[in-house]
Amino acid sequence: MPQLHRALALIGLLLLTHAAAAQKLRLVADAWPPFTDATLINGGLATDIVSTALARAGYASEFEQVPWARALLGVGEGRYDVLVNAWYAEDRTRLGQFSGEYLLNRVRFLKRKDAPIEYNNLQQLHTYPIAVVRGYAYSSAFDEDTVLQKVPVHSFAMAVRMLAADRVKLTLEDEFVARYYLSRESSKVRNAVEFLPKPLSENSLHILVSLKNPRHAEIVSNFDREIAEMKADGSYERLLKRHGM
Repeated sequence: MPQLHRALALIGLLLLTHAAAAQKLRLVADAWPPFTDATLINGGLATDIVSTALARAGYASEFEQVPWARALLGVGEGRYDVLVNAWYAEDRTRLGQFSGEYLLNRVRFLKRKDAPIEYNNLQQLHTYPIAVVRGYAYSSAFDEDTVLQKVPVHSFAMAVRMLAADRVKLTLEDEFVARYYLSRESSKVRNAVEFLPKPLSENSLHILVSLKNPRHAEIVSNFDREIAEMKADGSYERLLKRHGM
């Protein structure tokens, strides 16, 4: 009889372990094309990379798109397991554990191709009107520079059209985001503008795994391992190409 009890206990433990392994991780992000957007292939570039790496590590997942504040709050409360698209911030370490970098966001200036503008420091740009999207944070140095001639607009699409029409001299955006929107513009707009070489800022992109998930350290470790292996075997590069990057 004791042997039967032990056998039943072992079966129960195996079933619980299998159920835990089969439980889907709840991924969350806001709409931020081309990185995260439910209307894009596999939820966008970042969502595709993250879900692929997690799947390779043995985790099933499901993706939900909500506004940024709700996503961050949900990770802190444990309603979501993984925030897909997080820049590092010290206060967020109280909500979750960061992975290593899996993408790099570069905010770059764009100018008209025929404009002789150079950028090595912000002081060089003080004489140029620059289209900026209302409510965006670009970098602390840029945001706090009160001498820069910032022209508020509703979207990057509007900003780049104004630039192509020579109504402003510069605009700026994350490079991947800019390329995504430029690919949807007319050839007249696309061919009129170019990036300045030096980025304004660089921010590494991470997943943030909720501290409410008892396996958060394991998930991060396995994710980081699979990202490294994906870069080594070429599958990471293939995902970038799938999303037009």
